[in-house]
Amino acid sequence: MYLRPALVVLAVCLAVEVRGFYLPGLAPVSYCDPTDESNKEKLEQGECRSKVELFVNRLDSVESIIPYEYDRFDFCVPTEEWAKSPTENLGQVLFGDRIRPSMYNITFLKDEKCRDLCGAKSYDPTNADQSKNLNFLKRGVLQNYQHHWIIDNMPVTWCYDVEGDRKYCNPGFPVGCYVTKKGTPKDACVINPLYNEKDTYYLFNHVDIFISYNDGEGENWPGARLLSAKLEPKSINHPRAGECPEDRPLGLPGTKVDKTATKFNYTYSVEFVKQNGHKWASRWDYILDSMPHTNIQWFSIMNSLVIVLFLSGMVAMILLRTLHKDIARYNQMESAEEAQEEFGWKLVHGDVFRPPRKGMLLSVFLGTGCQIISMTVTTLIFACLGFLSPANRGALMTCVIILYVCLGTPAGYVSARMYKTFGGERWKTNVLMTSFLVQGVVFSVFFMMNLVLWVEGSSAAIPFSTLIALLALWFCVSVPLTFIGAYFGFKKRPIEHPVRTNQIPRQIPEQSFYTKPLPGIVMGGVLPFGCIFIQLFFILNSIWSHQIYYMFGFLFLVVLILVITCSEATILLCYFHLCAEDYHWWWRSFLTSGFTAFYFFIYSVHYFVSKLAIEGMASTFLYFGYTFIMVLLFFLFTGTIGFFSCFWFVSKIYSVVKVD
Repeated sequence: MYLRPALVVLAVCLAVEVRGFYLPGLAPVSYCDPTDESNKEKLEQGECRSKVELFVNRLDSVESIIPYEYDRFDFCVPTEEWAKSPTENLGQVLFGDRIRPSMYNITFLKDEKCRDLCGAKSYDPTNADQSKNLNFLKRGVLQNYQHHWIIDNMPVTWCYDVEGDRKYCNPGFPVGCYVTKKGTPKDACVINPLYNEKDTYYLFNHVDIFISYNDGEGENWPGARLLSAKLEPKSINHPRAGECPEDRPLGLPGTKVDKTATKFNYTYSVEFVKQNGHKWASRWDYILDSMPHTNIQWFSIMNSLVIVLFLSGMVAMILLRTLHKDIARYNQMESAEEAQEEFGWKLVHGDVFRPPRKGMLLSVFLGTGCQIISMTVTTLIFACLGFLSPANRGALMTCVIILYVCLGTPAGYVSARMYKTFGGERWKTNVLMTSFLVQGVVFSVFFMMNLVLWVEGSSAAIPFSTLIALLALWFCVSVPLTFIGAYFGFKKRPIEHPVRTNQIPRQIPEQSFYTKPLPGIVMGGVLPFGCIFIQLFFILNSIWSHQIYYMFGFLFLVVLILVITCSEATILLCYFHLCAEDYHWWWRSFLTSGFTAFYFFIYSVHYFVSKLAIEGMASTFLYFGYTFIMVLLFFLFTGTIGFFSCFWFVSKIYSVVKVD
């Protein structure tokens, strides 16, 4: 019964899934040939540019959670006089992006050949600072740290062949590669058979940059527009300035003691390629299309839809057949004696709405869960419309933070309303816990991880000013909005239940194994997790393997399927427990669907062990710290869905049955 709306949402979201990245206001930049006199006026008026700026970003690795700034590796960096960095948004700062200008001097349509960047770099082993810098550079090579460069808001990609005659375009390239003591080439060393000397670090100190452009022939453009920027990294031991022989790789000794000074240059070449057959609006396609996944995504969606149809069939059978017969039979009873001889969910009508234990904590979880749900849905809508595309760096995290802060009002309202429904009277404690409990736990874990990043000198360490800004958003925006929501929530009357609650609790009969709380909770999270685990793999890949995630249409549909599955699984198990005369459903409904987060955590551990090659206590702590935050938020998201779907179901069935 949910298949038709799901397919409609699928069609709408996929229609805007990848294309149209530049609709939300990322304006194109035009470039002109400065040697052409006809372009002089355009250049003076700023209609086009002649300089192609190359920005560098932080370096990261799949073997370490700790990213570093570009200058930490002692690469060539510009002087402070003209090194003006672009302004970074909140999301970029939180993600560890540190975009800086570079010394690569590129002029439109001006090809370069083996141009020196900043002169010779010399490392004397007797100099402590120089030796430390060289060892850090070797460490970056060994751990496969990757450059991330940007030209015209496009990642500079390194494209190479992979299995199945496909070409993969990586939005980054390695610092270098290492050949082991046994002569086995690691990582990028396989691209060149000359990189074969044992126990040697090959530093990629030269890049060939290829920039393709569309000169706007037949278009009303003031100049040309860039379509792509690709490069090939190389290791070259330059014999003299201006010479880049590719048959002389630059090998840095490994464990072998070398008392001679190490000296080498950083060089680059640039070539412009005209490609008028390609459209500027689809210039990201060659990066996104090179990534696998689309077929697997469709398989994931079909797998999830099968689970949804299975659950929908079971719920429909209960609602239309079993439950309908129960209600008809209960309403046809004529005497109290007949009612006492009956058994099932009607017998607990006097206890089913008895307030739960720890109602304060449950109401706080529900309020924060509604805040997370609202934030997630709104973010996905913006993402499907193209506002949070990969071209708009940091927009996703910025949107998440701002929406979460601004949605404090529904959190306070839901928490206060549910707490009042539970009969609670400590409204001050309720609103304070809604404002600070979950947020405080998340911030505390985040702050501890930030301390580790500070100690490691990582670019992902949040500056003190940004921490102050986050605290200001929390205390000055989110908390007041939560108080406002709580004020209106407590002014409202408690939610009226369809049946009265008895003063004396009914004794719950002995339960069989499968109707006990723990087995039901454990089983409840299996099906929702089965709907999302393939999508979860791609999300974890984008976070930890630094791949671009762009399939927001698929993600929107998977979230919709997750909501349906959590609701139906919780309703199904709730009905079974009520039939067994166990009326403690409040917390169980929250934990049943919330237990999906436990499987999320187990899968994250499996991903860490089987897919990642992360080493070191700091990186391990950071991985599980970030995972804890994601699991906690996911627990509140799914638990809230399960609770309110079950609350609706219980209220509905007891409102249609006659009770004396």
